Amino acid sequence: MEGVFQIDFRSIFVPSLHLAEVVLRGTVVYLFLFIILRVLRREAGAVSIADLLVVVLIADAAQNAMASDYKSITEGAVLIGTIALWDYFLDWLGYRFPWFYRLLTPAPLPLIKDGRIMKKHLRQELITEEELLSQLRQQGVQSLAEVKRCYLEGDGHFSVIASQSKKTASKKNKSAVT
Repeated sequence: MEGVFQIDFRSIFVPSLHLAEVVLRGTVVYLFLFIILRVLRREAGAVSIADLLVVVLIADAAQNAMASDYKSITEGAVLIGTIALWDYFLDWLGYRFPWFYRLLTPAPLPLIKDGRIMKKHLRQELITEEELLSQLRQQGVQSLAEVKRCYLEGDGHFSVIASQSKKTASKKNKSAVT
């Protein structure tokens, strides 16, 4: 019972590193990881097991670079605050300045044009034709002929623009039902 009352509050709350060093380490590692992930990966609409594993492994590998074996709660809180601040700041810059948003978010990538698959772009993003067709089916598209354009958006989602014949057929079906 004596051990419970012998808490070393000084080591819990008093930083062992200068807080500016914690902020600098957090900033450098955050921006480095952001650049690496922005260059290597599109944002995912849904996180796969492999994506989750990459995030966990990167976090574990970056922890020592950011923390330098900090011991106090204060240092941990400052580090978390630094990362959250950079995340918010980059979002704010993207909202405020359209040119900066284009740096942060990949441009839409055309995958289908007038019913024809753009295989070069599929290879570039490592998307199989089966995955693309699955995405089309999930959006109610039965064949490639129904697609005027299909894009992989910067957030990882697929957007589909139906051809005029699909839109006309859809309107006819709706008017026949009513």
